[in-house]
Amino acid sequence: MQVCRVIGSVVSTIKAEKLSGKKLLIVQPLNMRTMEQSGNPIVAVDAVGSGEGEIVMIVSGSSARQTEATNGAPVDATIVGIIDYIDIEGKITFDKQKGGLSGENN
Repeated sequence: MQVCRVIGSVVSTIKAEKLSGKKLLIVQPLNMRTMEQSGNPIVAVDAVGSGEGEIVMIVSGSSARQTEATNGAPVDATIVGIIDYIDIEGKITFDKQKGGLSGENN
């Protein structure tokens, strides 16, 4: 799994039949310790109803096709969770309730 921020969307009127009705979002991978960008943006199918600006978990490869929304679809990345907070070694690096980054320790 990878942590990303939703930064945009993709609209495609002509696509593979199994992608019809799927919400395609652009996600930017993040470094979980600093919450800064890490790598290139990715197009992912949204399986959980996430939106722009949210911090999400994605899976890729064969795992991306293991959700009810993506079973049998030609996808390589799927959003599988919306993150509430990230705690690494007792330090909260992200807290949705507090509006994002947090410099506080638990």
